Amino acid sequence: MKLGVFTVALGDRSAEEAFAWLSARGVQAVEIGCGGYPGRAHCDPEELLADPARLDAFAGLLKRYNLTVSALSVHSNHVHPQKAVRETAAEHFALALRLAEKLGVDTVVTFSGCPGGHDGAQRPNWVTCAWPPDYGEILQYQWDEVLIPFWKQAVQEAARYGVTKIALEPHPGFCVYNAETLLKLRQAAGPAIGANFDPSHLFWQGADPAQSILALKGAIYHFHAKDTRINPYTTAVNGVLDTGSLLGLENRSWLFRTVGYGHGADVWGGIFTALRLAGYDGAVSIEHEDAFMSIEEGLEKGIRFLKDVLLFESPATAWWA
Repeated sequence: MKLGVFTVALGDRSAEEAFAWLSARGVQAVEIGCGGYPGRAHCDPEELLADPARLDAFAGLLKRYNLTVSALSVHSNHVHPQKAVRETAAEHFALALRLAEKLGVDTVVTFSGCPGGHDGAQRPNWVTCAWPPDYGEILQYQWDEVLIPFWKQAVQEAARYGVTKIALEPHPGFCVYNAETLLKLRQAAGPAIGANFDPSHLFWQGADPAQSILALKGAIYHFHAKDTRINPYTTAVNGVLDTGSLLGLENRSWLFRTVGYGHGADVWGGIFTALRLAGYDGAVSIEHEDAFMSIEEGLEKGIRFLKDVLLFESPATAWWA
């Protein structure tokens, strides 16, 4: 596996400054936002695709700092009920695919998206329960009429640019939010659909990330290293469904944390063991979203933590067996 970082957290500095800072700390791979929610601070596909010299210079920066690109990220709601939002997402996705081809990157990270509850809706409708029966009808509409047709077509488009891995990040609020829903879409749309696995989203749903990883064997295409701290007191009263501000540090049922600050090395070691059992040997990309730490401190602590627990080398021959 490779130690990586999602560079969006360093968006206040230039690409070269970010790459130099990460390389100096032993980072081996970068995940780069190029549209959608992550923005384009370090990588504007329109500019790079329009100017071969600028594209070559960007690739040269990566080489200079001994960094590979683990994925291009363009997290968006591709099936948003509002046409303008869908069109922007489609534009950014198409540009990411074209840029991936130019950079020799085979993985693009995004969300599955979530449609409205019916044709003509204006807001997404994330269904979380099976009753009353209205919710089953909404799910059938979302999956059969919107989500599956969209991703079948997107897989074909990606293949034209050599992108063989569409890594959808399971995330509450979108139709794909756990192992079961990821596998459901993969079965319908084909093996190009896989997971950008982020344990933080599984922790606060009450899932065991290591078991989810094993359930996704062969279908994990990218990995986010981000932790979650569950507040046992608030959760005991209100459960884990929390619509309060992510900055409500004292009152939330859970909060995103730097790796090691929600769960210890034993848990993360089990996660990386599960990744190896599931056949994943790619980048482990730190995503900093810890409201208790500065960006630099959060990244530095995450990097140090992962250097101790990440499995970098191939397994030894079992000479003792």
